[in-house]
Amino acid sequence: QSCPPTRPDMLNVHLVPHTHDDVGWLKTVDQYYYGVRNRDQHAGVQYILDSVVAQLAVAPERRFVYAEVAFLARWWGQQDEDTRRLVNTCVQEGRLEFVGGGWCMSDEAGAHYAGGTTGRSWGFGDPCDPPVTPDPQMGYDGLFLGRVDHQDKRARLQRRELELLWRGSTSLEPPRADIFTGILPNVYDPPSGLCWDQLCSDPPVVDGDGPERNVDAVVTSFLRAAATQAEQYRTNHILMTMGSDFHYENAHLWFKNLDKLIAHANARVGTVPKPPHSVPNPLTTDARVSPRPLKTDDFFPYSDGPHQFWSGYFSSRPALKGYERLSGGFLQVCSQLEALAGPSAQDGPYGPGDSSVLRQAVAVAQHHDAVAGTERQHVADDYARQLALGWDRCQVLVANALSLLGGTKEPFVFCNALNVSVCPLSEAAAQFTVLLYNPLARAVAWPVRLPVSGSAYAVSDPQGRPVASQVVPVSRVTRWLRGGTGAAPGELLFQAWAPPVGFSAFAVTRLSPGGQRDTPTGTSGDTEPWLENEVWGHQGTSGDIRGQGCGDTRRGPGGAPQLWGGVTVCHHVLLSVTTCHCCHRVSPLSPLSPCPQNALVQELHQEFSPWCSQVLRLRPGQPYLELEWTVGPIPVGDKLGKEVISRFETPLRTAGRFFTDSNGRQVLERRRDFRPTWNLTQTEPVAGNYYPVNTRIFIRDQQVQLTVLTDRSQGGSSITDGSLELMVHRRLLKDDGRGLAEALNEPGADGRGLVVRGWHRVLLGTAATAPDQHRPLAQEMVTPPHVVLAAGTGPHLRQVSALRRALPPNVHLLSLEPRGAGRVLLRMEHLFERGEST
Repeated sequence: QSCPPTRPDMLNVHLVPHTHDDVGWLKTVDQYYYGVRNRDQHAGVQYILDSVVAQLAVAPERRFVYAEVAFLARWWGQQDEDTRRLVNTCVQEGRLEFVGGGWCMSDEAGAHYAGGTTGRSWGFGDPCDPPVTPDPQMGYDGLFLGRVDHQDKRARLQRRELELLWRGSTSLEPPRADIFTGILPNVYDPPSGLCWDQLCSDPPVVDGDGPERNVDAVVTSFLRAAATQAEQYRTNHILMTMGSDFHYENAHLWFKNLDKLIAHANARVGTVPKPPHSVPNPLTTDARVSPRPLKTDDFFPYSDGPHQFWSGYFSSRPALKGYERLSGGFLQVCSQLEALAGPSAQDGPYGPGDSSVLRQAVAVAQHHDAVAGTERQHVADDYARQLALGWDRCQVLVANALSLLGGTKEPFVFCNALNVSVCPLSEAAAQFTVLLYNPLARAVAWPVRLPVSGSAYAVSDPQGRPVASQVVPVSRVTRWLRGGTGAAPGELLFQAWAPPVGFSAFAVTRLSPGGQRDTPTGTSGDTEPWLENEVWGHQGTSGDIRGQGCGDTRRGPGGAPQLWGGVTVCHHVLLSVTTCHCCHRVSPLSPLSPCPQNALVQELHQEFSPWCSQVLRLRPGQPYLELEWTVGPIPVGDKLGKEVISRFETPLRTAGRFFTDSNGRQVLERRRDFRPTWNLTQTEPVAGNYYPVNTRIFIRDQQVQLTVLTDRSQGGSSITDGSLELMVHRRLLKDDGRGLAEALNEPGADGRGLVVRGWHRVLLGTAATAPDQHRPLAQEMVTPPHVVLAAGTGPHLRQVSALRRALPPNVHLLSLEPRGAGRVLLRMEHLFERGEST
């Protein structure tokens, strides 16, 4: 109701003043806000907000849209009451509108929907709606895109299909998930010659009578731009974005010239109606009336030229991507315990705890130059710093909550470097307690692996019953990784478990201080390494593994499983797993060597080179093969950048089709060298077939499905039939020419290059039942159980659960967090898509 009236018989031009304020890119969040390091980029967001609000107060017809609530919240806390009242008035009158509804403009490819939920609920969005594809259920009126593939845009221009209906879900009855979507003509910039920011060089509107008068030419240029743009759309409504990156630091320049443009254009003979300062609402409302082409896929991969695909960033900065995913999972642990323990968790025996610091850091990390990995190195370091501060404050809160719930005041210890086998308490203590907290709404079993100095330990469960355990040597690669930060010679292994939304406590006592430890074992007389459980099996020195996807196992003669094929249920699929493929192969496939082989775990270690290795790991009853990959520092002594992939090869006949998830939730079918909405001319057979993989990628035929789950967002594809690949690391020596002016050459802790360790879970089963496996296991990787240690005997209550019984397997607990005195916010969702599970 706050926008000027439109005319159905004329062209309606909507001028949308805006600024695009990156929450980190060339500069950190603080540097952008305060205007520091302007030699890198002139930008000071505090001055933008000062100036915009002041100019909105000058004339009530002026409008402005803003997206980055992370900046606005900081600015708001520094304002006096008069300024706050003015902002409230502008919002209530529709003169200032917040678009996106989130803490920042999140990335479309690398963000998981759980993190996106955090970002939107911490902004001004409705906290009850998860951000999958923006749709009317979330309160969105429409969606406008700045960047789509250059071939896609050219085809849409020819067909006048720059406006469409985007159906975000096939699980909802149309039109519940349909949203009006517009593709902007100039990304998000103003038309040529009409940029009046202090960062622009276009001349101002001169409407005096002197020799510099240009107002007639400016209005003519504007009308021509409007007419040209109108030819590309089917309705009599067009949108012009009047602003760009960090514009409006001197908002007076923009608004004064816009006021002149509107006045003089309106004075022209009835060519167009008065161009209103506008926000997109009336545009989307009117434009949705006429029929639009329907789109059900997404806009990936994107390219702005024949050989310029923006698909490498799906895997850029893998360490930051992994840290962001871990932080989102720990935030769920922190928020749940804060809700369960109540306000006392914020000020308990271990000091003041606060979940908001991590919540803000996770929300910022969703930014399209944060988790995306497209920022400069010092900015990536600052994102990690913010997350680390959030972890510190949340760990105090978690300790307070566990103390209150478990009835103890003994100190809790958080071992943040277990991925490289470092934990001072478990290495030194003769007795300690392991608490496993489970944020999922179903019981979980979880393998615990702790660095220890002893050779034998006794472990007991919450009821005091003995738990099988084993001490195995720390691997050579792990010893190299941790350097001098830890010295434990062995790792204690045992299988723990925890109830839904609760914890279990396990007592650990050292029986032997040191000496001989378990060594790799195998069947007597074996000449080849092996590993095998009920589902997977391997024997030999190559990388080939036979997966036995046995649901209802049918046995052949002599009790042997039937070979894969036909209509058998127990199928053997030969799977070749290699990790160090890159643009220049570093070595032939490395032979597998045996390591721990005992009742708790079987491992095969594979080293391709000194900087690339992986561990294949199986446990009894485990339905997936676990791959632990360690890559880096990638050598660049030959002056060549490299991208490292993990490839999975099978004999499955996949006909060029594979499947990836969309932000961790829905699954989309991909076809090699194909786009559903235009005829693709493929110019890059690898980069042009890479898609974002947030949690899973799979291939299948009529019977069998091979699924790979990831512990962070990565890029993935199926370049040849029957194969999958995921890019796990990349190191480049040249900038991509898209504004960063810095190569993706991460130095790592010692300056020699980044080393990254991560995990894949490989699943094999029937295509019909695969979702019953990969859906819950993917959620388990996104919000994994968390291990906390306590010196001595630990809490008096050895097992606590917030639920009387587990939720049904199709219901996922998305979040449980406090919302004020005596209130909690509970989000639950259906875990499966329509038709995935019975």
